[in-house]
This record gives sequence, C-alpha cells and structure tokens, in this order.
Amino acid sequence: MSKVIADTREQIREMILSALGKAVAEGQLPDEPIPAFTVEQPADCSHGDFACNAAMVSARAFRKAPRAIAEIIIENIQTAGTRIEKVEAAGPGFINFFVGASYFADVLRDVVEQKESYGRSDYGKGKKIMVEFVSANPTGPMHMGNARGGALGDCLAAVLEAAGYRTEREFYVNDAGNQIDKFALSLDVRYQQLILGEDAVELPEDAYHGGDIIERAKGFREVNGDEWLQKSEEERRAALVAYALPLNIERMQNDLLKYRITYDTWFMESSLHESGAVREIIDRLTEKGLTYEKEGAVWYKATEFGSSKDEVLIRANGNPTYFAADIAYHYNKFAVRGFDTVIDVWGADHHGHVARMKGVLTALGLDGERLEVVLMQLVRMMSAGQPVVMSKRTGKAIQLADLLDEVPVDAARFFFNMCAATSRMDFDLDLAVQQESQNPVYYVQYAHARICSIFRKYAEQGSEFVPADSKTLELLRDPAELELIRCIGDYTDQIVTAAKTREPSGITRYVMELAAKFHHFYGACRVNCDDPALAQARLTLCHCARQVIANVLALMKVDAPEHME
Repeated sequence: MSKVIADTREQIREMILSALGKAVAEGQLPDEPIPAFTVEQPADCSHGDFACNAAMVSARAFRKAPRAIAEIIIENIQTAGTRIEKVEAAGPGFINFFVGASYFADVLRDVVEQKESYGRSDYGKGKKIMVEFVSANPTGPMHMGNARGGALGDCLAAVLEAAGYRTEREFYVNDAGNQIDKFALSLDVRYQQLILGEDAVELPEDAYHGGDIIERAKGFREVNGDEWLQKSEEERRAALVAYALPLNIERMQNDLLKYRITYDTWFMESSLHESGAVREIIDRLTEKGLTYEKEGAVWYKATEFGSSKDEVLIRANGNPTYFAADIAYHYNKFAVRGFDTVIDVWGADHHGHVARMKGVLTALGLDGERLEVVLMQLVRMMSAGQPVVMSKRTGKAIQLADLLDEVPVDAARFFFNMCAATSRMDFDLDLAVQQESQNPVYYVQYAHARICSIFRKYAEQGSEFVPADSKTLELLRDPAELELIRCIGDYTDQIVTAAKTREPSGITRYVMELAAKFHHFYGACRVNCDDPALAQARLTLCHCARQVIANVLALMKVDAPEHME
C-alpha cells in the first residue's frame, strides 16, 4: 500500500491501542488481552475513510456489547497530531475514521516526491517469479489467443515487478516432438510439389495446410534449388526444418516486438532432449516407483497424485511424449533455475493439464502449488456487432500480425486487459480505432493530454509551475478534488491487489476510473481560478493525476500522449 495509507493505518492502530489502554486503566474495560483487529478502507467513503473492527472482535474478551466498547474507545481516543479529523461508531460496533485535510495533502506530496516510482512497493520482498506466456507453436503464425495471452502475461509481469518481485518473462519454444515432425512433412510435400507439381505428391489431411508453409518451401528452394529432391527423406526434412524454423521464430519475435513484448528467455524444448533432461526426469520417476510399462510404452502413475488417468511418458516407438518434456521443463524452472513461483498463462482448453502438472511436481519432491496457472478464455473479434473471423488483408483467419495492422498497439494491449482472463471477451475492432471518448484507451489518454494542455497554457502565460506545499494543498476541499485524491492514493494498493490475484485487468479498470474522476474534477473546479494559492494547489493535483496516469500507462506499455486532437 502507499506510504500515506500505511502510515495512517498504523496511526489508527496506535490510537485504538492507546484508547483501550486508557479505558482499562480507568476501569471502563476489564484488563484482558486485546484480540487482533483490522483497519481497512471501506468501499464507500461516506462510511469513513478507514474502518476498524476492534470493538467487534473484543466483545467476548471484555464481556460487553461491541457498540458499548466502540463508544468507550471513541471516548478515550486522541486524534491530535494525526491525520484523523473525526471518529464515529456505526452499526453494531464498527469504528469509522474520517481523515482531515493533511491526509489529502500528504497523498499528493507523496506523488510529487516519488514521481515515476509512485505505486511501486516491496510487497513481493524480491521473491523470484517467472511468467511464461504466449509460447505459441513455432510451426505457424500466432493467433488471437496469443494476442490476448501476450497482453495479459506482459502486464501481469509488469504488475509483479511493480509489487516488488524479481520477475522474468519466458517464451517456451516447442521445437521438438510431433508438431515438428508434422512441420517437416508439410514442408517436404510442398517442396516436392513446387518441383514436381501438386498432383505428384499429396499433402496429408492432418498436415499443415497454411500458406506460410508454401512460403517457407519456396524460400528454401530459392536458396537451395532442386538438389534436395535427390537426398533422403530424413536429410531433406531436417534441412527444411533447419531453414524454416528459425525464420518462424524470428517472425514471432518481430511480431511480439511490434506488440511491445520482449522476453528475458526464449527456452527451447529441444535443449531438454539434447541435454538428457527428459530422460533424467523419467529415470527420477522410475526410481520413485512411479512408472510402469504397458504395451511397449512407459507410463506415469498420475492417478496417485490427483489425475483421473495415468499418462504416457515414452511411446511404444521410443519417443518421449510432450508431457515428459513438459515435466522436465517445469522441473528445470524450479529445481535448476530456482524460481520461487512460476505462473503459466494457458488457454482454457489446457485446464485438464493443470492438476497433472502440479501432481507430478509434487511427486518429484517439489511443491506443486508453487506452479500457478492462469487459464485464459477465448476472444471473439467483433465488427458492426458481428463476429469477424477473416483478415481483410489476407482473407484468412485473423492472426496477431493482422490485428496489429488494423488496430493501434495501444488499443490492442489496453482492450485485452480490460476484463479478467477467466472471462470470455469480445474485442470490438470498430471501437478500438475510434478517436472519441467511447473508446476506453482514448478516454484515458485524453485525460493525460488534457492535463498536458493545462500546463502548456500555464507556461505560455509566463508562469513556472512549482508544486504546492502541504499547507497550500490543504485548500483542496471540493468533493470532486477529494474524490480524485482518494483515487490517486489507491494506486499502490491496486498494484498489490493485482499482484496477489494474478489479475492485471484491475489496473486497467483503475486507470479508467482515475481518468473519469479527473474529467469530473476538471468540469467541477476551475483550475486557473482567481485565488493564486488555490490555483497552485489545483495545478499540483493536476500534476499528480498526470503522473499516476502516465505511471499506469507505462506499466501497461501504452503511450501517454501530450497532444491529442
């Protein structure tokens, strides 16, 4: 939480304890241990800026009604020298605290002093956490699920960083296994068709039929000619994959860079096979008595660790399964690289994989609960109220690259983080490109640009802005001013909540609310008013609102423009 909120909560705790001590000393309450109590911020500030349940939890210890205890506490409480202006008993025994002008002034001074760091905290205590997201199959272009997962995973990682975790972003490249075999076959058939004609070799129904496969086969032929037709199938397919796969990975990296996503690590699945890590993990499970052979395959006893069925680790043909490699990969994350927590962002269709992966980590002597999975629901692209499945540019299914051709990156990243990952979402393509207040990202960016305009006009008058001191800031008393300051003060708590829940959409909703409160304040209070001191205080409030909006947008990797039409 913000320093001001944390300090105020501590002030309230000390006030409560001091009042209880005084009441006991004067015989108003029995000398009994004081139960633990909480100090919270109510959702509705008309019930107080802070509320405490000390009287409620003390009823049994003091053998009195909570309301009577609350009234005794209030009778003995001292607010002098604190940020508290008024204390009231409410309902069956809640104690509500209303802050004074110094609290609001301190919130703004905190923003002025911390600048770009405002909102950051040490909540995570430097624990090492990995967010693995997108990890798209490298055999073809990235789709809309990857677009949503990219924005979600990147923003989640940023939230965790702001909350004080040591965060790393990772992309897991599935460059081994069945999909690469299918990729090789598809490239091989297309290569042969280019030379011999389409009727000479048939592309199997379950192969990859996309135009990108033809594009890669043509590229290989342009570099190598037709000579690979004379090589063995094994050699030819290996050469085709060696040519095409790096190009596909490079395309992924370029598309993600355009989407403003960079990774600390691109981890290759093939490295797990080449290093012997997959074989080693199977041996570990075997040593623990958790594998058996059936019909020529090696099976893992997944049912002993919560799964509904056992799983194949090595097929009858001797090839490890994807699950075997995935176990080795997650073991590497925890046991080799030492992450305290790993968060995987997966599509909702992977829900059945969660329990078995956690179970096998526990079977290997690790705590499976340290693996957290964010299951992301489907996204539907909409235009004119109707679903859109085809790209205008290619006439085929919309891919990430197509989306970024049609929609600004700011809008894409913002829209994909507007609702919880667990909710299905409709992405309104028409709204995303609109330059008006109905577009949420435009609405927020316009608030930032509007504040910049205020300061440009102020400078044009020959004035230099100097943030107001605390005493001057105490002039801010209008309800619209105080609502805006309360919202500004909430930012650090919003970051911590998003980090706790692994749900960054709360930050998007927060900045939309902050923009709304600024626009309301701007309409209700004249910034450049006749009172110079009040004008300076309001300018400082504008400055702080601009700073927090900019901080949120920077965290989301969305631009904070200074000019907008």
